[in-house]
Amino acid sequence: MISRIALVAAVAGATPLLAQDDLITRTRVGPADAPNVMTFRLTAYDLYAQDPDMRATFGELFLKMLERFPDWQIETQLQTDDIGQEQARMLEQARAGRGPDCAMIDSSSLGAYKAADVLSPMNAHWSAEEIDDLFPFVREAVTDADGNLLAWWWFTDLRVLYRDTRVVEDAPATWAQALAAAAKSVEDGYEGLLFSGGRWEGTTLDWLGNFWAAGGRLVDDDGRPVFGEGANRAAFLDALGYYRELVESGASPARVASITNYDDFNAAAAAGTTAMFVGGSWQYGQLEGTLSPEDFTEWEVSELPGPTADQRAAGAGGWTIGAMSDDPDKVALCAAIAKHVYSGAGNAVQGLLPTSAAQYEQYDVFSTPVNLAYSEFLQNGRPRPGVPIYPEISNQIQILIGEVIAGEDPDAALDRAQAAALDAWGRL
Repeated sequence: MISRIALVAAVAGATPLLAQDDLITRTRVGPADAPNVMTFRLTAYDLYAQDPDMRATFGELFLKMLERFPDWQIETQLQTDDIGQEQARMLEQARAGRGPDCAMIDSSSLGAYKAADVLSPMNAHWSAEEIDDLFPFVREAVTDADGNLLAWWWFTDLRVLYRDTRVVEDAPATWAQALAAAAKSVEDGYEGLLFSGGRWEGTTLDWLGNFWAAGGRLVDDDGRPVFGEGANRAAFLDALGYYRELVESGASPARVASITNYDDFNAAAAAGTTAMFVGGSWQYGQLEGTLSPEDFTEWEVSELPGPTADQRAAGAGGWTIGAMSDDPDKVALCAAIAKHVYSGAGNAVQGLLPTSAAQYEQYDVFSTPVNLAYSEFLQNGRPRPGVPIYPEISNQIQILIGEVIAGEDPDAALDRAQAAALDAWGRL
């Protein structure tokens, strides 16, 4: 098993500092006179992180990986923080043949890249066992109908239920149990169950686990919005009814309609005003840094409740790396970046959840009880559909949830959302 400290120590010193300064600039990794160049568009959280230690560690990982490609340099291109706009722009560039050779692709956009047929298979660089070990939703997302591996999803996250075990001893497995536990906590003087209900993407992704657990689909195989039709409509109204009943019964406060930031949950936990909230897997570490050690030991995470204990799902995000070049050497280098810089080693350095079950046993940072629990929950993880209409669907769901929490008729609100999403889809 590899510890994070051992990993950092292993990569540190691999290249003298002065040499590293020469080999890594804001636009390049590798020797400036290397005859072969591959472009790589990445985010700013690792090789170019604000944290100098993080930056140095990823620099060493890149240089160690490049030892396998001595005649190559990597031309780096930083993505902006506007993920939606950046991903759409890069896809258009790829379609026009002007995209980077290799890039980080947000998992919610991966479907659009696959549909545009701009990704080159990377099958030769992973074994069948490694691909089979990916979580089911990840494996489905990164492969095509012919089994080609079109990208490597290197980290993920998921939505979970946090609870103070001093108030809610047992993890609710169903919506009914969550309602009852939240109502009881209100009787004990707490706010009840907190969740995002304001106008932001977190509201949609946190809630979608309920919709998916009830059996709903947002779009059909052609990417057409169908969440308001047929069996999907019934699932939508069931999942929406869960949120509505939480607020109408007083098991959740009306203020959830204005929550647009996960920090609100950390603050409520620190203030001791709530006993349960729906949050992201990354918040466990934040709580550890926010609460006193005595209070933190009382908080636990569990899988999101479902309509029944056997119907579970949770929204999962994260980033992938894909090759958009037809040059097999560039595809090989892109795959090496994914495999030897980010997947595994990069996960451990940053504490980001791996997408392969085996990696939870390989690195001690992921073998903690909570991370092993996450690896179990991820069996029911679900990504957002990678279709162009998704942002508008999400926008409509955000509006709809706010309206219904405020007392609007769910059927009428759903009719408007479905119609608006269809209208937008027709204009694409």
